Amino acid sequence: MRIVSLLPGATEIVFALGLGDDLVAVSHECDFPHAAKSLPAVTRSLIPAGASSGEIDRVVRERVGSRSPLYALDVDALEALRPDVIITQALCDVCDVSEEDVHAVARRLTVRPDVINLETRSFIGLLDGIRQVAGRTGRERAGEELIGALRQRATRVEIRSTARTRDTRVVFLEWLDPLFAGGHWNPELIRMAGGSDPFGQRGMPARTVLWADIEAFQPEVVFVACCGFTVDRTLEDLPALTGMPGWSDLPAVRQGRVYIADGAQYFSRPGPRLVDSLEMLAHAIDPGLHELPAGVPAARRVRQQDPGTYHVPESPTTQTC
Repeated sequence: MRIVSLLPGATEIVFALGLGDDLVAVSHECDFPHAAKSLPAVTRSLIPAGASSGEIDRVVRERVGSRSPLYALDVDALEALRPDVIITQALCDVCDVSEEDVHAVARRLTVRPDVINLETRSFIGLLDGIRQVAGRTGRERAGEELIGALRQRATRVEIRSTARTRDTRVVFLEWLDPLFAGGHWNPELIRMAGGSDPFGQRGMPARTVLWADIEAFQPEVVFVACCGFTVDRTLEDLPALTGMPGWSDLPAVRQGRVYIADGAQYFSRPGPRLVDSLEMLAHAIDPGLHELPAGVPAARRVRQQDPGTYHVPESPTTQTC
């Protein structure tokens, strides 16, 4: 079988199902596990390199409004690869190559591949997606074993969260210029981890949120995982958040409970490591209750030292920045 994955999360699913040797190409964003980096990329981004978050938001809105693509697919490379299966998504044209574009290209190939469309809108949707890929590739048993392991880990987090007397007020942001509250599976992860966030909507796309509403909510935890951004890239945009009026008075800031996570690797990537994201978030919400499993990194904690100055405290799991 010759598989092409156009999604980082799907690439991780393919490897987790033991199909890594069948993968012949990936998207330009597929970088985990390490073996994925050695495979040819058949997509590229049309968003200008080095653009600021505000510029990216403007370009995305303009292209989506005009129905112009945000990503290019290498048709010649796909023709040469002759894939049996192409895994894509039908959820978000902003995140990856659109389902419509993939089907249009697939129809033009000499050998028509089986196109698997994933629509992960929730944690349960992730499990369904794994089952879908496993079923279409003859790996049903491996799929059920993987689903069982992920479900077991998530259930352990939920059970521990029920021991808490109340939910923690959490604001989860997946973009800082402008401010976007996390959507799709992230509101569900917050609930499972023992948090309450009124801004994100389970199963729905991320949406803009007003700073005045965040300030009025008085969050006890602010968790930032910018879509497609590393921690270091997110830190570049942090002043857009920390410069907001009343920022220093938020309970989360006063108590040193502002966190940054790698959205590119975790919270914006619906693959098996979505459970890692859940465990990371739960540890940030209540580190005394939720211990981090081996191999799952802690979110970086940001603390106010003096007006306008923020840094990540030195610890075994963080670095000063």
